[in-house]
Amino acid sequence: MIAYVCLGTNDLERATGYYNALLAPMGASMLMDFGRGRAWGTAPNQPMLSAILPFDGQPAQPGNGTMSALLCTSRAQVDAQYKLALQLGGTDEGAAGPRGDGFYAGYFRDLDGNKLCFCCFG
Repeated sequence: MIAYVCLGTNDLERATGYYNALLAPMGASMLMDFGRGRAWGTAPNQPMLSAILPFDGQPAQPGNGTMSALLCTSRAQVDAQYKLALQLGGTDEGAAGPRGDGFYAGYFRDLDGNKLCFCCFG
């Protein structure tokens, strides 16, 4: 159901470096460069994540209560991706671990303060 998610950035080149490095281990690469934004995914017909300079020219600001979750294939992948997010300069919002029956997740903020989560089910 999700086609893509846009995350605001104030520094597109910095965001590009972060997401290139963060998403490559998941098999994702930059699929689109549309001037004021870039999008990563595993295929054009699969969900994508994009970093974008706001259209209105105002500074990008993370939404309060807004979060994007990225699906991993295993707990080990959640652990590795969460650790990588922090190594690349992201900040901790909740260490990777079990979050209820059959749900495993690690929460972080990217370089612009957008909240994300790596997660798996089962």
